[in-house]
Amino acid sequence: MNLHTMLVGPALLSAGLTVWQWLAGRRFPLHQRTANRGFTPGLTLLKPLKGADAHTAACLRSWLAQDYPGDLQVLFGVADPADPVCELVKRLLAEFPGRNARLVLCPERRGVNAKVAKLVQLQPLAAHDLLVVSDADVLAPPDLLTQLVIPFGAQPDGSARSAHPPTGGAPSTCGPTSPVGLVNCLYRLAGAASAAHRCEAVAVNADFWSQVLQARMLKPQDFALGAVMAVRREALEQIGGFAAFADHLADDYELGHRVARAGWRVELCPVVVDCYDPPRSWGQVWAHQLRWARTIRVCQPGPYFLSLLANGTLWPLLWLATGVAAGNTRAALGGGLTPPVLLAVALLAMRLLVALDLQRRLTGSSARWREGWLVPVKDLLQVGVWAGAFAGRRIEWRGERYRLRRDGRLQRA
Repeated sequence: MNLHTMLVGPALLSAGLTVWQWLAGRRFPLHQRTANRGFTPGLTLLKPLKGADAHTAACLRSWLAQDYPGDLQVLFGVADPADPVCELVKRLLAEFPGRNARLVLCPERRGVNAKVAKLVQLQPLAAHDLLVVSDADVLAPPDLLTQLVIPFGAQPDGSARSAHPPTGGAPSTCGPTSPVGLVNCLYRLAGAASAAHRCEAVAVNADFWSQVLQARMLKPQDFALGAVMAVRREALEQIGGFAAFADHLADDYELGHRVARAGWRVELCPVVVDCYDPPRSWGQVWAHQLRWARTIRVCQPGPYFLSLLANGTLWPLLWLATGVAAGNTRAALGGGLTPPVLLAVALLAMRLLVALDLQRRLTGSSARWREGWLVPVKDLLQVGVWAGAFAGRRIEWRGERYRLRRDGRLQRA
């Protein structure tokens, strides 16, 4: 059996996984709102901050301007009083004098993860039993909190549930009848200007969210997406609070995984938020994707290793290239193309169409055909990132270098 024949299986498998990814994205009620029947428990929003960019003011303002009828406490946490974000927060607090919000100094470095270190110091100040954690670069629609709390107030059969979980502790196993312990939501990368940044947007806006939905079809969600996470105080305290993973890089994964392992259900809200990252060059995109890949590889080594099989550009392209090299097609100007070549081209075209459609569904904008070339570029770049994830444990994060341990903990390099 030659190499060209051996690649038929991976090419068709990647195509099947691509179709499954598309179906998972189509089945999920993305962007849909549900009527909130008066369930508006008190919420405490925890916002760890560091630095500010052109989008920070709008992102933070979107949380202070939430159309939420329940009690809302907002705690902004900063480590350094000289951080420029402090003046920005003070101006926003003056803009919303009626909002129960304040700036909290969190100078103690309780763990290697600076974000979680702030959350550790903000947690005791929370006045409510539902805590919402959100990154600084997230811009939220006005009804996000109203939609985010709905899963906490409904039983799996749709009947009402108290804002507080049953006494006696959470169940020992997680299942469809378990009480909801955490609700998170999908996000899209917005404001991408450079070609490198738009290429990274393909990874988030076309693939990442639909792959999350694929995983949810196989088993209950046992991780969280860090853009926005709402967690019960009881569930958080049961797993040891934020301090339990203050040395981990993937704090969102650890929070969701530990809550699920403690027997609580993790739900996904269909409302989508926008994330505004600073513009990145190709080198910065590579470093960011490599850090992300090495994090996922440590958290889920088996699934990440097999994820290469889902690359809808790599395998059909290799199949096509080996067929041409082996002489399995006629000359380009000879007498047309053989069926294997036509099938390989069709698989590549399908991958492009699926990516553009999924990106359109998440972002709500029309597919940009002139940027279709970014899809195969992203897929081929991902091959290098995948290999790099297994080639080392060093990462760069927020200007500092770390070594990623096997258990997911960070160690300063």
